[in-house]
Amino acid sequence: MSIFKKKTPFLKFLSLFLLLPTISISISSLMTSNDDLKIGSEMPLSNIEMKGVDGKTTDLSSYLDKNGLVVVFSCNTCPFVVGSDNFEGWEKQYNTLFRTAKEKNIGFVLVNSNEAKRDGDDSLKEMIKHAKSEGYLMPYLVDKDSKLANAFGAKTTPHVYVFNENKELTYKGSIDNIWDSKRSETIPYLENAMSALLDKTELKENSTPPRGCSIKRTK
Repeated sequence: MSIFKKKTPFLKFLSLFLLLPTISISISSLMTSNDDLKIGSEMPLSNIEMKGVDGKTTDLSSYLDKNGLVVVFSCNTCPFVVGSDNFEGWEKQYNTLFRTAKEKNIGFVLVNSNEAKRDGDDSLKEMIKHAKSEGYLMPYLVDKDSKLANAFGAKTTPHVYVFNENKELTYKGSIDNIWDSKRSETIPYLENAMSALLDKTELKENSTPPRGCSIKRTK
């Protein structure tokens, strides 16, 4: 009679031991799926289709220009975006940054990943109204089920990612440091990152802490 018809305690232990690496890999993959992108990483989900406030369905690759692409996770209501009594809001810089990017042949796109507020303040209808009232010049896209934000590991509104012409991440973080009331000078992180793309130079400060409201996911 074959000894393998009924597993001995030792064989059961051996089988479990051999499975551990596979189990470990699976758990690790789940734990890191929403990790923030590392500098040099390729743009994830660059071809995932998203609907914009212009009514068209498109993807990030469509906005990649000669020298790269800027992706800004944004929304309609966060005080760090729209402003408050204590903070002017980064939204006021969007059009200027878009023009700067355009001059440097860099694409610029806003993405709304607040899926938990999709039936309210961050619905497509409200996005259209907000983009019109603020005079947005750039595309503003719906990230359904926060898939893009999850792939990027985006945490806040706003949260900025800059990619070169090869879709490689060169900068991530804040637009600048105006959130820091104790700063000795204002550092335009995003503008510096765009200039580095144009000049083909290495960016010294390629990662900064994102500041803003948390992205409102459903899970």
